[in-house]
Amino acid sequence: MSDRMIYLDHAASSWPKPPEVVSAVVDAIEHHGANPGRGSHRMAIEASRIVFEARVELAALLGIGNPMNISFSMNTSEALNLAIKGFLKQNDHVICTSVEHNSVRRPLEYVKRTKNVSITYVETDVAGRLNLAAVQNAFQPNTKLLVCTHSSNLLGSINPLDALAELCKQRGVKLLVDAAQTAGTYPLDAEKLGIDMLAFPGHKGLLGPQGTGGLYVHPEIELEPLIHGGTGSQSETVEQPTVRPDRYEAGTQNVPGIVGLRAGARYVKQVGSAAIHRHEWELTQRLMEGLLGIEGATVLGPEIGHNRTGIVSFLLQGRESAEVAHILDRQFHIAVRAGHHCAPLAHQSAGTLNSGAVRASVGYSSTPEEIDALLEAVRFIRKAP
Repeated sequence: MSDRMIYLDHAASSWPKPPEVVSAVVDAIEHHGANPGRGSHRMAIEASRIVFEARVELAALLGIGNPMNISFSMNTSEALNLAIKGFLKQNDHVICTSVEHNSVRRPLEYVKRTKNVSITYVETDVAGRLNLAAVQNAFQPNTKLLVCTHSSNLLGSINPLDALAELCKQRGVKLLVDAAQTAGTYPLDAEKLGIDMLAFPGHKGLLGPQGTGGLYVHPEIELEPLIHGGTGSQSETVEQPTVRPDRYEAGTQNVPGIVGLRAGARYVKQVGSAAIHRHEWELTQRLMEGLLGIEGATVLGPEIGHNRTGIVSFLLQGRESAEVAHILDRQFHIAVRAGHHCAPLAHQSAGTLNSGAVRASVGYSSTPEEIDALLEAVRFIRKAP
């Protein structure tokens, strides 16, 4: 057995990063270490320039016309908190799905307690597929926001954003999309689709460093900032600046991370999100076909042949999910994730709330040989006493 790690946990964070990303981070630390927007000297100006370039790259990749409508965050969770807490007001109503990550559910439950916001969780089927008629029936006179994940981080199912956006448009409701599992790995055009707010990570499909992410906010939407503080602009006022993106970016930015994210976005743009999705889909089909041939293995999410992101969660009869992941790591040097994946609602929909699941998630760097190695290891575990 090789000591080389087979990494199949891309839904949590992509690895390895492209060499261009690594060198960009190092170069930023070595040569662009000043604080962007906090000075007129050449290093501060250069730091501001490369941060702006990152916005431009992301805007082009995600279908956003004005790069200044993208605010950087530490991760998708922070971006979702800004969108949810900053938008919803007293006695509003919000709709979301039953496959949401805790980064959606927990902020929603928080505003439920603090602002008397009411929430409707629309159930999906066991594979994570959404019934549009059920969504349509969930709208109320005080509905202000529909929040949905683009793809379930447990089941790999993909929500129909175009249809959801149309339902929202007809009723004057805003659409917030959690693109944690699709930004970079699935074609996205925020403005063409009619997405009002888009939260995304830098460290997953966009191949950037951890500690990076962002939120696109439609120019007609105003949010209450999540964090107040220094921005380098309008420093003479007691209130947070009104200009974007400064209004939502208090404090010193993660310049090395953002520069790495710029390199990751350029890499994704060069390869193409559609090509990345096709590669990942083919690997999921290979994995699903192999798992379905193993007695006692159950695969979650959309059936083989159907569209999904690069996520395959499964159960192995007679084995705890945590045990399977532990053996894969210690004996076979294969990194997967086990448990509830911060998505108990999705497990409830899938009927796996008590058991959890093993999740293997592929990336653009994953190979068919790695999938075959995982399948061989699962067969061994299934047969072992």
